[in-house]
Amino acid sequence: MKKSYETVIGLEVHVELATKTKIFCGCSTAFGAEPNAHTCPVCTGMPGSLPVLNRRVLEYAAAVGLATNCEITRETKFDRKNYFYPDNPQNYQISQLYLPICRNGYVEIEAEEGRKKIGIHEIHMEEDAGKLIHDEWQDCTLVDYNRSGVPLIEIVSEPDMRSAEEVIAYLEKLRMLIQYLGASDCKLQEGSMRADVNLSVRETGSTQFGTRTEMKNLNSFRAITHAIEGERERQIALLEAGEAVIQETRRWDDAKGESYAMRSKEDAQDYRYFPEPDLTPIVISDEMLARIRAGQPEFREEKMERYRKEYGLPDYDIDILTQSRHMAELFEQTSAICGQPKKVSNWLMVQTMQLLKEKAMDAEDICFSPEHLAKLIALTDAKTINSSVAKEVFEVMFTSDIDPEQYVEEKSLKTTNDTGELKKVIEEVIAANPQSACDYRSGKEKAIGFLVGQTMKAMKGKADPAAVNAMLKELL
Repeated sequence: MKKSYETVIGLEVHVELATKTKIFCGCSTAFGAEPNAHTCPVCTGMPGSLPVLNRRVLEYAAAVGLATNCEITRETKFDRKNYFYPDNPQNYQISQLYLPICRNGYVEIEAEEGRKKIGIHEIHMEEDAGKLIHDEWQDCTLVDYNRSGVPLIEIVSEPDMRSAEEVIAYLEKLRMLIQYLGASDCKLQEGSMRADVNLSVRETGSTQFGTRTEMKNLNSFRAITHAIEGERERQIALLEAGEAVIQETRRWDDAKGESYAMRSKEDAQDYRYFPEPDLTPIVISDEMLARIRAGQPEFREEKMERYRKEYGLPDYDIDILTQSRHMAELFEQTSAICGQPKKVSNWLMVQTMQLLKEKAMDAEDICFSPEHLAKLIALTDAKTINSSVAKEVFEVMFTSDIDPEQYVEEKSLKTTNDTGELKKVIEEVIAANPQSACDYRSGKEKAIGFLVGQTMKAMKGKADPAAVNAMLKELL
């Protein structure tokens, strides 16, 4: 009889915080700059340079801790983690081991069996390392220190997840909470959210943990899902063959659909942690913690409940609108201007979501203003423009945030209300398409659709389709 196995998964999630400057110096954290443009003696580890903690990092870390039901460590400090790697210019990393800022928290996810708590062992602050660029053409490796010193929090979960689906639900919940806080944009594709997966398997019903492996720096939900499924199958195959799983760090190759060993955990170096001598211990006062708590936003669950009562929207709309704080704020602000929440919801859920998907953008990247969306809705309500022109204007507004009123005026896109001109064009369309006119008169209702289309084309889209339809029926 074939054995049944259970997967046991814990995550270490690294999140780059949304500060304008690095954790211990004044260099910019902006993504995408020229290599080594955002550097100074502190973040490149020059002798004699001294770090100074960015207060905003502490506030963001504590805010994430409160949002994930953690205990906040009131007296915390930094530690020095010693190791050599080319992207680590000091030969050590300033991190937290002994007194991490947050401990013993949890988040709730929707699992197959219903609501499930995923424990958070700790959250600690640390600095990011630089980035190695491997140039295969030149057969060399280059180092970019722009990322060195960018502030991170590392969120260490308990081994409470049992499937790739639970892992993705947990990551989505974390990402949403952190984005709502404004603590990070959590863009996996830019590396501002990265996950290390610790995974083991054991026979179903066993309470003993199996030997775990760690897969490092997975930066897409797709890669994380594939890595979990691939590693689970690999470990089960080893156990079924009577072989042992080796505790090691592995690298997942999503293109090849397989992982390979990087280094054995048994041979891991001793990091020789000790208290960071260049930074003083931190005491979080009652006043500071109260201020951080008071600054917490309305999170998704509360927002969803309020939308049901305040706007009377269907749950489907609410679910989509509240997935992003930026989208929710855009909805609320536009609704406050125009007073038509359902129409605002339709524009965001249909046209906006479609363009986001086409352009592979996140909701946080939406640039058009609530004032401009409200103006577009007003233009369509007043029948100043028809629905097809409105969609055309919206596509331009989505990219460039143009004022729709000015754009419609400049491009002469207003709907033509001259019935004499419309009648003349329709008569010409009927005369040019006698077969379609004959088909309609003989009872083929669908034939009028072609004639409407030809009329709209002749009017260059500047006619009301309903008026065109009505006049066509009258003349036919």
